[in-house]
Amino acid sequence: MKFGIDRLLSEPALRAPLAGKRVALLAHPASVTADLTHSLDALAECADITLSAAFGPQHGLRGDKQDNMVESSDFLDPVHGIPVFSLYGEVRRPTDAMMASFDTILIDLQDVGCRIYTFITTLLYVLEAAANHKKAVVVLDRPNPAGRPVEGLSLRPGWESFVGAGPMPMRHGMTLGELGHWFIAHYGLDVEYSVVTMEGWRPEDARGYGWPGDERIWINPSPNAPNVNMARAYAGTVMLEGATLSEGRGTTRPLELFGAPDIDARAVIATMRGLAPDWLAGCLLRDCWFEPTFHKHVGTLCSGVHIHAEGPRYDHAAFRPWRVQALAFKAVRTLYPDYDLWRDFPYEYELGKLPIDVINGSPLLRTWVDDAGAAPGDLDALTVPDESAWVEERRPHLLY
Repeated sequence: MKFGIDRLLSEPALRAPLAGKRVALLAHPASVTADLTHSLDALAECADITLSAAFGPQHGLRGDKQDNMVESSDFLDPVHGIPVFSLYGEVRRPTDAMMASFDTILIDLQDVGCRIYTFITTLLYVLEAAANHKKAVVVLDRPNPAGRPVEGLSLRPGWESFVGAGPMPMRHGMTLGELGHWFIAHYGLDVEYSVVTMEGWRPEDARGYGWPGDERIWINPSPNAPNVNMARAYAGTVMLEGATLSEGRGTTRPLELFGAPDIDARAVIATMRGLAPDWLAGCLLRDCWFEPTFHKHVGTLCSGVHIHAEGPRYDHAAFRPWRVQALAFKAVRTLYPDYDLWRDFPYEYELGKLPIDVINGSPLLRTWVDDAGAAPGDLDALTVPDESAWVEERRPHLLY
């Protein structure tokens, strides 16, 4: 199969609209060709493309910023001599000066298929700026490694943020190129937009179910996105950023596990199975021990649960990571009613809101967890209509 960048490089007709234009690239470390050449270097080798600028999203063009809310600076690319602008530094939205540096911007970002992953918000902000400045936007499409399944509550009005670009469920099941079409339709943007589609992407096929198996090497799109298992689990485990439980930052398997020094992981798993065994279908839960080298519970032994969405027991259609993590929270609250579960700080600079609510796009998930009388069916009653509505809403924008 071919990703968008590989098609652009191999098919001159796709590059023809760029002739005579100043071209910018929005990219990160996973923006590589099939032979692992970075897209910036590959495009610089094209005689018919004039690179004028580059942009980096959260974690930077180089992907060197390990944690959330660590900003990147602008710099001059030492190889190509073009300015590299940070869209996660002094600004989140492109400035007028940044927009003046190009005529067309190519966006080549590997996403992981989750609303909270900020690359899709950066896509929206670039589209809005391009509409205002009459610039062209071209997405060089890449796979959604989490595939097509949809899961989670939709973001409620008034809860938009840098981790909530619009009213979609946590697990949206679209590629970046498809999301661009949805953003334009939803927000009524008047912008010149196109997608260089992939060739041969089959998100329903085993064994990758979104990621093309051994055909392409996985490169971390952000520092704590080390593999496809993380990408599959992320729509659930990202909620741990709003909790006092560790999400495994400071270990070699971040955002695939959770734990804390003062919980009993085996008891948590048993309680999860007792509350809603059907929510655990498609994956395996393994109790484990870990000691983070940084971040929450640094240097302290934690009792944890590793979520395995891989191997012969993995069932892509059955696995529901958002419900798995929601159930884990519910189990902790059931076992330890007074547990200090929710963090309180300005997550992604959102003041006056609990991080868990910002992440979920409303307080509904937290309220369900904290309500001792609320059962799994009550959360399903809120969530299933959102999921069904999104499946229909996204349909006109699917490209594969």
